[in-house]
Amino acid sequence: MRKIFFLALLLVGLAGCATAPAPYGNFIQNSAQANDKKVVDDVVKKLVALYPPASTRFDLQHVTPDYFGTYLVESMRAKGYAVLEFKPEPKAAIAASSASEPAAATPATPGLSLSYIVDQAKGSDLSRVTLVINRQQSLDRVYQIAQDGVIYPAGYWVRKE
Repeated sequence: MRKIFFLALLLVGLAGCATAPAPYGNFIQNSAQANDKKVVDDVVKKLVALYPPASTRFDLQHVTPDYFGTYLVESMRAKGYAVLEFKPEPKAAIAASSASEPAAATPATPGLSLSYIVDQAKGSDLSRVTLVINRQQSLDRVYQIAQDGVIYPAGYWVRKE
């Protein structure tokens, strides 16, 4: 009896860990839009150098409710990328759909998955941007906010394949 109880408890705990949302997005509070714009321009410039526009599609893996995410999607499209935005389906809509309805149009081949993290070390003027591409590759760069409030790259791009 005890073994079954502990096994069930373990399985419930593991299931909770597996369904936890991924920590993606912009975690900097009150970021200046001019700084976000400068960082996004730098990010898109690096993406253009690594992934050819007009033949690459990115599938966002999370919502982009902030200015950084909105401007990132807009800039990527302006450079020629196809961007599939993340749109979570409400649970009520999933339950209401029936097998007789035709499936929504989905792309024939999946694009490269894309997630981003923008965060800042507590008590410092350093920010970090991380792009996760295809859940395996990451691009990172650190930025420093100067005394005048303008953001500058504080290092080179780091790419993990």
